[in-house]
Amino acid sequence: MNTDTLNPALRPGARNAIETCLAILPGEKVALLFDEASEEVATSLKQALEDRRANAVTFRIEDYTARPARSAPREILAGLESADAAILCMQPLEGELGARKDIVAVVERRQIRYAHMVGVTPEIMQQGMRADYQLVDRLSERLRSRMPSARSLTVRTEAGTSLVASFDASLDWVKTSGLISRRYWSNLPAGEVFTTPARVDGTFVCDGTAGDHFCGKYGDLQRTPLVVEIRDAKMVKATCSRKDLEKEFWSYCHTDENSDRIGELAFGTNLGLSDMIGVLLQDEKLPGVHIAFGDPYGSQTHAPWSSQTHVDLLARRCDVWIDEEQVIAKGRYMLERFGLEGSQSA
Repeated sequence: MNTDTLNPALRPGARNAIETCLAILPGEKVALLFDEASEEVATSLKQALEDRRANAVTFRIEDYTARPARSAPREILAGLESADAAILCMQPLEGELGARKDIVAVVERRQIRYAHMVGVTPEIMQQGMRADYQLVDRLSERLRSRMPSARSLTVRTEAGTSLVASFDASLDWVKTSGLISRRYWSNLPAGEVFTTPARVDGTFVCDGTAGDHFCGKYGDLQRTPLVVEIRDAKMVKATCSRKDLEKEFWSYCHTDENSDRIGELAFGTNLGLSDMIGVLLQDEKLPGVHIAFGDPYGSQTHAPWSSQTHVDLLARRCDVWIDEEQVIAKGRYMLERFGLEGSQSA
């Protein structure tokens, strides 16, 4: 990795990741895991670590295994065992969820600070990674504190989304606001509050980005939305004018017995974002509500089931009600409802 060729436009976002989000201290050992496609971003992170006088230990994934990687290479897992913090900076390929879960398992067992940057691009480093994460954290904390007492959540969009969710009080609402702790790792860019819902009924129209490998393969679905019918938190029908996408999505969401079950319902809380760019890592942080079928991240939400798959679906310009109170209008938070009147959303 040659930091002499670093794009200077990436430096502010990289500095935000290292100094604000991960709060890296001088002398700490940081495992920086990256793939060839993400090397430009990884180089900016390495420079920020050097500026912080941290000890960056780099692992280029292709040096240790062929892609797609079905499991994490033992050398990379060994590197995590002695790290104070870690960053995974890579592009997702179909079938690699298991490898990423191997990495997360070590992170959670050791409780080290960890930034999950799967799908990161130079564009993201100049947008979502430049957010005011102190403000993102304040909004996220207000949502995390409020939702355990909520009876329902209603989501509607002009594109046709209309669903109602209810929740299980025994399952946690998790805040990943960009201020990373030993207890909770986070995607970066950040801005999300999520749980595993007890029940979801209605229609979700994905007219934005879809997750896992669907993002890179099919891109923005605004012109060819994927329409999913949901009953009792299970997918009962999926339709799309792109029949290749419809068939592949249905097959993926029937990989195992829980692949068609909603494992995640989440608020996007990154107030620095105004529209989707076709990359899930950033788009799921856009103000609004999204869902995901498959694995519920049970180590964080405490949901007692799991899945081999996890695929997010995003909708544009959500209107959202917590119980009877509207809190998001056309994709903009009504910040006065959270005591943040002086702050501005995108």
